Amino acid sequence: MDGAAADRFDTGRFEASRNRLAPLAYRLLGSAADAEDAVQDAFLHWQAADRRRIKVPEAWLTRVVTNLCLDRLRSAQARRERAVGAWLPEPLLDGDPMLGPADTFEQRESVSLAVLTLMERLSPVERAVYLLREAFCHSHAEIAEILGVTESASQQHLHRARHRITAARRRGNGSGNGDGDPASARRIVEEFLAAASSGRTERLVALLTDDATAISDGARGLAGTLLRYDTPQGIAAVARAGFTPTPAKRRFAGGTPAIHYARVNGAPAILFVPGDEVVGVVAFDITGGRIATVRGIAHPTRLARLTAAWRQHEPDAPLIPRW
Repeated sequence: MDGAAADRFDTGRFEASRNRLAPLAYRLLGSAADAEDAVQDAFLHWQAADRRRIKVPEAWLTRVVTNLCLDRLRSAQARRERAVGAWLPEPLLDGDPMLGPADTFEQRESVSLAVLTLMERLSPVERAVYLLREAFCHSHAEIAEILGVTESASQQHLHRARHRITAARRRGNGSGNGDGDPASARRIVEEFLAAASSGRTERLVALLTDDATAISDGARGLAGTLLRYDTPQGIAAVARAGFTPTPAKRRFAGGTPAIHYARVNGAPAILFVPGDEVVGVVAFDITGGRIATVRGIAHPTRLARLTAAWRQHEPDAPLIPRW
């Protein structure tokens, strides 16, 4: 095989791994754009490497992508961005290949907005161990090789990660989607939208768990820090105000949005769509037939990939054609 043919062959081997590497990077970083950058950086490392000496390309690439992501998480810029409380994961439309494997409960849960948010409480290494073990089924021996730690250290990191995520759930800081019946989840979301848009506060409160939480980055993501509401009454009040259309809100949204039901990161959600651009996502965690968490994401950079996927999507009829 001549040099050009070998390069094409090796590029093909990398591309065959991309759909496994990108979901790992997305879970580690919580951002599709950052995940794409990390995978592209891994490709540059792959091109520069002496590939004849790489015995197991998939293992080598997993190690490179994981450590590139850890470098990003440890960077001063990432610490600043995530420390000020202005960060939420980037939502992805169900079916996006970057969501990756969804064969097991652990794989589905690891890509939920709830768990992606909870993982901010972990150190970068704890996050990597948790995901490599829970979502990608690597052994502790393999994780030790990827991260350059001992098997014992890998086991300890996993124990701490599981403990911190479980403790955060108990404090009401996040939960799985918990909506085993998709039809029931859709009905609850439709009831929430109807109650919010008609100003029925009592019905909104009844749809929420007693310890419900709402988190938002504000209109068009301009809040600067996350807005948080921790009582059903407070959530109902802000939902009633936020879902009541006004000319000013329509101008700010760039038109008169249609409101669509969708599934985002495995969770029920509603999308605000003027024309063919998604300008807002409201995602719900549902537990026991009631809403436990509401997440509002409107920053344009966080919605670019979702908008691109939406434009290729055949949506159902909107819940509200003209909001």
